Amino acid sequence: MENKKLYVGNLAYQTTEEELRELFAPYGEIAFAKVIEQKGFGFVEMSTVEAAEKAKNELNSQEYKGRMLKIDYARPQERREGGFRGGAGGGGNRSGGSGGGRSFSRSY
Repeated sequence: MENKKLYVGNLAYQTTEEELRELFAPYGEIAFAKVIEQKGFGFVEMSTVEAAEKAKNELNSQEYKGRMLKIDYARPQERREGGFRGGAGGGGNRSGGSGGGRSFSRSY
């Protein structure tokens, strides 16, 4: 897999980004590190695929601050659409602005 970004799960809630960087530093240069506060997980992006693979292999299932780490490749973030549920489309207005597409004819 050509992924440099890792998901780091089962972190102790008090883990800081500095501590996360220190944990991953022996495996290579860290491009990005983020702890999601009060959620028990975070993300680390290594500078190379090889460094990410080595960190994943060596840290997965290791104990850190009394908890067993869960390290995996991060999945791409899903894009979220704004606005109404059901996607873009402007809601359920069917009037069309010109009489709703109805054709009126007079009968005499």
